[in-house]
Amino acid sequence: MESIINQFKSIATTCISDAMQGLNNLDPAIKPLKEEYRFAGRALTVKTAVGDNLAVLKAIRESKPGDVIIVDVKGDRYRAIAGDFVVGMAQTMGASALVVDGAIRDIAAIKALNFPVFSKGSTVAASGKAGTGEINVPISCGGISIQPGDIIVGDTDGVVAIPQSIEQEVLDKALDKMAKDEERESKIAGNIEEIKKYLDGMLAK
Repeated sequence: MESIINQFKSIATTCISDAMQGLNNLDPAIKPLKEEYRFAGRALTVKTAVGDNLAVLKAIRESKPGDVIIVDVKGDRYRAIAGDFVVGMAQTMGASALVVDGAIRDIAAIKALNFPVFSKGSTVAASGKAGTGEINVPISCGGISIQPGDIIVGDTDGVVAIPQSIEQEVLDKALDKMAKDEERESKIAGNIEEIKKYLDGMLAK
């Protein structure tokens, strides 16, 4: 049987969001460095102080292939939580993505790695390594509560978090939504009469 992670990889974040009524979308300011980036994996959570990324290094060291390293840095955009060297290590260790509610740096070099990085933007300032922070603890990232092991999915539209307790339910609803969207598209695309019927039905509600 195909793993639940692989099934989520084939579903747009918009469908997953709809399946959860939009309640678990990370801040829309968190975007991929490249539009083609998409990923799905389990959260390896990082809570760190603003301007300190030692906990990120610990997360990379403890990561398993497929993990999504997701970092709560309180939305800070002044100091980068990672540059190309740190991102390269995460890629080599087999992580599937890095998601941060803050900034990164070395943009051109990171893009050359072709590794999914989602952030609020870029900066030139580096983080320090005082050591404040924890991994595999509950965090808030992009305004959403995330537990270690939750499924995180990202694509060009943004990032969604799926709590473990409802992951199968969300998968089923998202697959159903995707199938209905595809059926609707095939029925009305390029068909003026079907478009009119659809719009009449929506406007009559």
